[in-house]
Amino acid sequence: MWTLSTSTGSGYHHGDLRAALLDSALALLDAGGPGELSLRAVARHAGVSPNAPYRHYRDKEALLAALATRGFTELGERLAAVAPGEAPDAEVIAMACAAVDYALDHPGVYRLMFGQACSNHPDTIAASDAAIAMVAERIAAVAEPERRVPLRIGLWALVHGLSTLLLDERLGTPTRAEADALVETVVRTMLGAGPERPERRSATG
Repeated sequence: MWTLSTSTGSGYHHGDLRAALLDSALALLDAGGPGELSLRAVARHAGVSPNAPYRHYRDKEALLAALATRGFTELGERLAAVAPGEAPDAEVIAMACAAVDYALDHPGVYRLMFGQACSNHPDTIAASDAAIAMVAERIAAVAEPERRVPLRIGLWALVHGLSTLLLDERLGTPTRAEADALVETVVRTMLGAGPERPERRSATG
């Protein structure tokens, strides 16, 4: 599993150049945003020669895309780690909390993941699609076929909106436990007000 580390370039070892460059890029990204990133700055932070990054990344855009791709991959790993619940909607709620937690843990990468700069890169798209597919699979147990896509889009929009509001401190500065509780309450409310689960409709109809 990849680890998003904020260590400095002193941790670089032979044969680990790609990981060292990504870790250094992450540190610069968290410190100053994409505008502070350059291949030369990343090389300097990693403690390697100015030309070393070009062995793996042809330009800054390729480096940013690699960071975003790694972010979606790690997000997917968190979603996959959500344990099955007794009720299908419990799994969906847990996945929503896991996604928001990832955003709060890695704000710089999270903003990059959904930024325009990486939106068309094939690797980033593939990693994003894989993460979304995990959510879609869980949603399939919550809603009937014709309602699954709207529910998936609604959940995605809700989670992304909550993540952005929390990162921007538009909802105050809650603790992590308070943020998790907020996400759970909002998603539970959306599921309760959204498309009926098949068993609920059959029981009332």
